[in-house]
Amino acid sequence: MNTKIINGTLLLYENGVFKAVKDTLYVKDGVIEKIGTLPDDGGYEVFDAKDKLVMPGLINMHTHAYMTFLRNYADDVDFEEWLFKRVMPVEDNMPLEAAYWSSLLGYMEMISTGTTSFVDMHMYLRQAPKAAKEIGIRGFIGRGLVGTDLYEDEGATRRFNEAMTELEEFRSDMIDIVISPHAVYSASPKLYEQLTKEADKRGLLKQTHLSETVGEVENCIKEHGKTPVELLRDVGFLGDRTIVAHCVQLRGDDMKILKETGTHVVTNPASNAKLGNGFAPVTAMKGTGINICLGTDGTASNNTLNMFREMGLLTMIHKGLEKSPTAAPSNFVLETATVNGARALGMEGKLGVIAEGAKADLAFVDLNELSMFPNNNVISALCYSANGSEVKDVMIDGKFVMKDREFTTIDREKVYAEMRRIVKENL
Repeated sequence: MNTKIINGTLLLYENGVFKAVKDTLYVKDGVIEKIGTLPDDGGYEVFDAKDKLVMPGLINMHTHAYMTFLRNYADDVDFEEWLFKRVMPVEDNMPLEAAYWSSLLGYMEMISTGTTSFVDMHMYLRQAPKAAKEIGIRGFIGRGLVGTDLYEDEGATRRFNEAMTELEEFRSDMIDIVISPHAVYSASPKLYEQLTKEADKRGLLKQTHLSETVGEVENCIKEHGKTPVELLRDVGFLGDRTIVAHCVQLRGDDMKILKETGTHVVTNPASNAKLGNGFAPVTAMKGTGINICLGTDGTASNNTLNMFREMGLLTMIHKGLEKSPTAAPSNFVLETATVNGARALGMEGKLGVIAEGAKADLAFVDLNELSMFPNNNVISALCYSANGSEVKDVMIDGKFVMKDREFTTIDREKVYAEMRRIVKENL
């Protein structure tokens, strides 16, 4: 479908700065064809964006969508109890269909709050990419990998082969597969080294959890004589094709290593705060030139997949921590949720921006919503005022997947019905 978007205010990004400009936008074959006026614009379906901000779709750089059915299930407990006593026992007995419907519900929440691309780590063969393909969201998805040896550990081999099955079945322009060792406490250094070689051989991105808790860091130092960051540097895992989530508990030269290797860091302020793990040193990392992205984590720890909420928390938390109202300004926060994520994904200029030749992944924000009005500064409003409900329409790859808050590709009530049954049977 080719679309001419008229009367909208476009959120453009030029020379490191977002700005709002009234203009016309042409979308053709899933790509932004033209900003401005085409002399011959026959054959385009017209979409009137009057009183709407047309912004690049947000990029959620770290989540676990299959966990959506665990929303508000394991709250107000410490990290070890949350993970090992509450979440993992449920995951170990979770049927495949639960992962599918739970992922689909997660993608619905993402889309409804303006997210058009996400990076996900899951546990269940085919379910996450299958759901992403059905609803029409852009996904960078990886099977969580744990174990000691890729070729001699039966469980590690099986999980890796499942990841490769997804690679062969689902990799497309809309879905890519990411090599995803879970963490240094669940995957051995040897496994990280082996997976690095496999990712490089196949040209795949890598992701992992890194330095999330004090216990993780101290245990790693005790066992290996180095921090998790140092350990992953030494096995070759870090680099400009690597995405690491959290980085809350950095020590010594960790920040320098992340910068020198070109590794991309995803901060998850809601999850890190709620689990009592602290806050990533975002302003310090930004000062060193590390590419900082933004993610929600899963709903078992956040408890939403709403990137507007995450943007608000990111700026407020670091202003408070730094005792400075100029820390984490709105322009930077928007970068973490758009252009910085695109850079980490190797999609700079293609995702996270409204530009000719970029993917037509767009969110339409109602500027007449009470939370946005009056429109004194829409960039500020997106971080300090918006809550996500202002998103009325979402386009991904040139197709509307939500119009006037109604999903166009899936049946909302069917998903709700299945989730009610799954929760009843499994929790």
